[in-house]
Amino acid sequence: MLNHKDIEKSPIKELVSGNYVFAAVLHYFGISFFQYEHSSLQDVCKKHRIKPQQLIHELESWASRKEPSPEELFLRPIEVLVAYLKKKHYFFVRQELPFLSNMISGIQVIDKEYNAILADLRILFPLFVEDFIHHIHEEESRVFNRIELLHNIEEGEFGLKDAVTILEKSPISTLADSHEIHDDEMEGIRKLTNNYFLPEEAPMSMKVLYNELQVFEKELIIHAQIEDGLLFPKAIELEKDVLRNVRKKISEN
Repeated sequence: MLNHKDIEKSPIKELVSGNYVFAAVLHYFGISFFQYEHSSLQDVCKKHRIKPQQLIHELESWASRKEPSPEELFLRPIEVLVAYLKKKHYFFVRQELPFLSNMISGIQVIDKEYNAILADLRILFPLFVEDFIHHIHEEESRVFNRIELLHNIEEGEFGLKDAVTILEKSPISTLADSHEIHDDEMEGIRKLTNNYFLPEEAPMSMKVLYNELQVFEKELIIHAQIEDGLLFPKAIELEKDVLRNVRKKISEN
C-alpha cells in the first residue's frame, strides 16, 4: 500500500523516476510531469485543483490492471473479443497517443543530441499517429461492422437471398489478407532512438519517453497478434457457419 503522506510531499521527478506509470496518470489528470519535475505532488495538485488522494488512488488502480491473456480471449465468444479490441482502440487514441504526443512536443532538454532526436520525433510521430488512426477506423468500419452484420444475418434480419449476396461479397478472408501490422513507423522510431537505448545519465524526461514508446510498441505487437491469431480466425469460422446455415435453409424451402 502506498504511503500517501510521503507521496504528497515528494517531488514529481522522484515519483516518476520510481514508477514511470506516474507520468501517464498525471497526464490523465491534465498534468505534464516534465513541467513540474521539482515541484511536490501536493503543490501540483493544489495548482490544478486535484485532490492528491484521488490521483494516488488512480495510480494504484493503474498498477493493479491486468490484461487478459490470449488463452483467456480464445475461450471468449467473438463479441467479447471485438468489445475488448474496441476498448483498446479507445485507450490508444484517447490516452496513449496523446500522452506520447504531449511528451514529444513538450519535453525540453539542454543536450543538443536529444534535442535533435526530439525534433525528428516531432516530424515522424504525427505521421505515425495519422496512419494508425486511419488503420483503426478502417478496421472498425470494415471488420467489426462485418462481424456485426454476420450476427444480424444469424438473427434473421435479412431475407435468405439477400443474406447470400451479402455473405459472398467482401468475405472476412479478403479483409484478413489485406490486414496490415502497422509497425513500419515504429521501426523508424526504433532506429531514431537506437532501439530505445539511453545512457544512465540521460534526462529523466527522455527516459520516460523512450520507455513509453517501447511499451506502446509492445502493446501494438500484442494487439496485432490478437487480431491476426484470434479475431480473424474466429470471424472466418463465424462467416462459414452463417453461410452454411443460410444455404441449408434455402435448400429446405
